[in-house]
Amino acid sequence: MAIDNIQAYSHLSDEDIREIGARLDAIKAEYEADLGEKDVRYIKGLIRTQRYMEAAGRASLLMSHKKPFWFAGVALLSLSKILENLEIGHNVMHGQWDWMNDPEIHSTTWEWDNVCPSSQWMHTHNFTHHKYTNILGMDDDVGYGILRVTRDRKWKTMHAFQPIVNVTLASLFEWAVGFYDVELGKLAAGRATWKDISPKFWETVRKAGTQGLRDYVLFPALSGKNFRHTLTANATANVIRSVWAYAVIFCGHFPDEAETFTKEQYKNETHDEWYLRQMLGSANFRGGKILTILSGNLNNQVEHHIFPDMPSNRLSEIGTKVEALCKEYDLPYNTDSFPAQLLKVQKTLLKLTLPNKYLAADRDNAPEVRSNAAFTKYPEVENQLHVGKDDAGNRAGLRTGLKLLKKLRPTVLQAVQHFSGRTPQRTLA
Repeated sequence: MAIDNIQAYSHLSDEDIREIGARLDAIKAEYEADLGEKDVRYIKGLIRTQRYMEAAGRASLLMSHKKPFWFAGVALLSLSKILENLEIGHNVMHGQWDWMNDPEIHSTTWEWDNVCPSSQWMHTHNFTHHKYTNILGMDDDVGYGILRVTRDRKWKTMHAFQPIVNVTLASLFEWAVGFYDVELGKLAAGRATWKDISPKFWETVRKAGTQGLRDYVLFPALSGKNFRHTLTANATANVIRSVWAYAVIFCGHFPDEAETFTKEQYKNETHDEWYLRQMLGSANFRGGKILTILSGNLNNQVEHHIFPDMPSNRLSEIGTKVEALCKEYDLPYNTDSFPAQLLKVQKTLLKLTLPNKYLAADRDNAPEVRSNAAFTKYPEVENQLHVGKDDAGNRAGLRTGLKLLKKLRPTVLQAVQHFSGRTPQRTLA
């Protein structure tokens, strides 16, 4: 149910894929050559703003027994933590600002405001996730080991409780990230020993201890008799940061039409096909400047996955070129509003609490997952598509095909017929 041949699925020729790769390489070279003082001002100004915001929030909480100061402290602290994690920490650790040669703003020295040690995050995220993006069995970010986000993951009884797990994960996302690279699941499954995981486990425990001491002991103690109020404010800010990070990350990876791939696709993948996998496996969401900054520019997730070490402040303008490139080659450019993408993710998570046999949509043509068979199974769609341009210079490729496949998915009435045992009629409007 995942894509095992990205070239055939995308309806592109070898020449098309090489040209797309060359065009993206050129875009990267163009923007890297243009990096300079305005980019330095951006990141340094953002770091100053975040630190002032945190200081103001901590100061407000010295009087946390008064509701206005409690709410102001929570708001300022939440925003500062969100900025530090998403637009600053995540991007600095990607090496986006290493070209500045600033020892304080560098991927090798930055330690972020999170219980996860930066070195572990850089391994699971920068290397594993970005190299093996959406490759089933290789990219652990496809469901994070606990959520069923694709039908390729075998249904188990635990998935019936997915709504509860989902809410818990969102609320404690910082802690899930913190122990992610420790791989406690492998220990429980007998695929790793305590000796294997203990160094990372204790590294995370030490980092979590430092974070906890600061947020739940030191700063509350500084507020004296307001200790309890400050403690609850800090805990609230951390939960808000977790829920926001969860929402941003899930909107970039699990909405409808974000593709997954097989190990077979990866085995013979070229550099140019890697670009294509990033384009098809990621999703964007639209928003203004504030939403863009608070999401760490991950509303441009497609561009971030194509150019993970490109400074985040350049991704929006790069996005216009990537979108135009997708349109030129009749490729989908997965974007929608933030609420719409988040709703699609939640619908998928709810739907996949059920075993596959209770799902009405075709296993190869469901909103949340497709495969190459989606085209070979439906000749009425495939016959309307072609590789490359026709005699008139027009393309009818993947973007066109996905629109046609979408029309074949069952309506609500057909889904009811499916569950009642009646076979719905398949028609292509």
